[in-house]
Amino acid sequence: MAVTITGYAHLGIRVHDLERSVSFYELLGFTKTVGPIGPEPVAILEHPSGVELNLILNAPSSTAPNILMDVPEKHPGYTHVALHCPDLMVAKQQLEAAGIAISGGPIEFFPGAKGMFIRDPDRNVIELHQRG
Repeated sequence: MAVTITGYAHLGIRVHDLERSVSFYELLGFTKTVGPIGPEPVAILEHPSGVELNLILNAPSSTAPNILMDVPEKHPGYTHVALHCPDLMVAKQQLEAAGIAISGGPIEFFPGAKGMFIRDPDRNVIELHQRG
């Protein structure tokens, strides 16, 4: 027996500074719709593509390393989110114009499929993925 899953609901991302994070994600097309709300304050961001992010506002430091990605010892856990992007080269130009550094790539995974990586202000990894 398998649990019935009908789709993706949202991705939770721990952040330190709400205004800084919202400004960053707005550059990717997200809009803050709700929050902060709840006992662990959460702000909800939505994208026209249907992707929802929940920014969890409880990271104690804005400069701490991302333990899943920035230390030599590898820990289990989610390492990144991948968002579909129809044209990586256009996205690269837009990101660079906005002052967002490319942390990896563009690289080709297999013929036609490419990826490029960026970091949000709290060093969470985002892959922009162009399907082949």
